[in-house]
Amino acid sequence: MHLTETLSIAIVTLLRPLVRILLRNGVAYGTFAELAKKAYADVAFDDFGDAGRKQTVSRVSALTGLTRKEVKRLLELPALYDAELDRRYNRAVRVISGWLNDHEFLGADAQPARLPVDGEHGSFAALVRRYSGDIPTQAMLAVLARADCVVREDEGIRLTRHAYIPAGDPIDKVRILGTDVGELVTTIDHNLTNAADLRFQRKVSDAHVASGAVPAFRALSAERAQALLEELDAWLAQHAVGAETADANETPRYVSLGIYYYESEPPAEQ
Repeated sequence: MHLTETLSIAIVTLLRPLVRILLRNGVAYGTFAELAKKAYADVAFDDFGDAGRKQTVSRVSALTGLTRKEVKRLLELPALYDAELDRRYNRAVRVISGWLNDHEFLGADAQPARLPVDGEHGSFAALVRRYSGDIPTQAMLAVLARADCVVREDEGIRLTRHAYIPAGDPIDKVRILGTDVGELVTTIDHNLTNAADLRFQRKVSDAHVASGAVPAFRALSAERAQALLEELDAWLAQHAVGAETADANETPRYVSLGIYYYESEPPAEQ
């Protein structure tokens, strides 16, 4: 089988669940095609220029198969990026991470403490000030409550979920589609082109698991994965720029590691 054919199979496999989401949310083919053309033009312009030479509309046209007029139009369109959505998501993640790892917000058992709403130290307001920048306390409380991450009780605010997973907001859920799938595909692309510097990319699977054992594996995998991610999150917090164990003069880098669960009917035997 040629590389082109293998790549075509991979593209269709990748697109099928994406198209399912698009159709369910009323995104027709024309809208998707326009977005795909925009991505082609942007990537060709940003990532495929000749060394030492400024990228041109003509070269992007030749590389992508789009007309020069179309390339020019696409490059002049504003970038599709919702800064406010990204900001809210990242800061909610940081607040929960701080609650899990910062000693000021832990109880005597080293678990996240129930926090009073207000106060200069050891409060939910103090946690939000430290880890969410300028997002107001009540706004962050609402974000975490919508995701079922916190509950408000007489004694204060209690953390109920150790990860920010948007539960009731479809906009936040779709944001994860773009970021997490994009990161996975970027890692695969890196491993395809950098044999000497491979990044971790693994999964465990079995097509012959007894159906009665699947719920137990689903629960086991969620428990073990959550524990591992919390351990790694604590390590990252210790090595963040500004932490006691990190060099404050170092340039920050963004890193992530994702774990996902997948289940389906077994593939047909060939």
